[in-house]
Amino acid sequence: MMDEAAKIAEREHRDHTGSKMGMWFFLITELFFFVGPFLLYAVYRYRYATEFRKASSVLNLPLAAINTVVLLTSSLTMTLSISSVKRGSKRMAAIFLAITAILGVIFMSNKYVEWHEKISHGIYPGSQDLLMIGRGEALFYSLYFFMTGLHGLHVAGGIVLIVVMMVLVIKEEVHQDDVVKLENSGLYWHLVDIIWIYLFPLFYLIS
Repeated sequence: MMDEAAKIAEREHRDHTGSKMGMWFFLITELFFFVGPFLLYAVYRYRYATEFRKASSVLNLPLAAINTVVLLTSSLTMTLSISSVKRGSKRMAAIFLAITAILGVIFMSNKYVEWHEKISHGIYPGSQDLLMIGRGEALFYSLYFFMTGLHGLHVAGGIVLIVVMMVLVIKEEVHQDDVVKLENSGLYWHLVDIIWIYLFPLFYLIS
């Protein structure tokens, strides 16, 4: 009987290890989505330094700063949700996950406001106004929309994942003895946060 219990424990440990390794591999592949745009940004930033500074100066820095605080806070609440599950507190874990999802929605809402502001002024990919300004500024805005848009898709996917995790916590399918799904979801959310930490200075803090 003890041997059978040990085998089951060993199999579960192996499954959890494989799950975590698979998640890390997935996160690495996700990073590759941003490698190309980051390289393009570096090349064009060097070539059109003045134009990039000019285009950056009209972005909504206060709103972007608020969004940075929002995402950093959401990473904290995500971590607290995992800690709560490990302590056996289902209620607190669900509350922290709900807060994380709400903060994600706030981030997306702020991003919508910022995008709408630019689009209402005729600045969006393929617009005539964008084609009429300097090449450097046009490249800046093209990269801005593409990279923040790609990041936004990851945020939206993360929000859905967090809601699913909240349901699983409430149903006790994620619990004190099996928290790997929530930990993997937390890794994904932290990746989303880290990517924004790089995007924020690249687009909003150009000097």
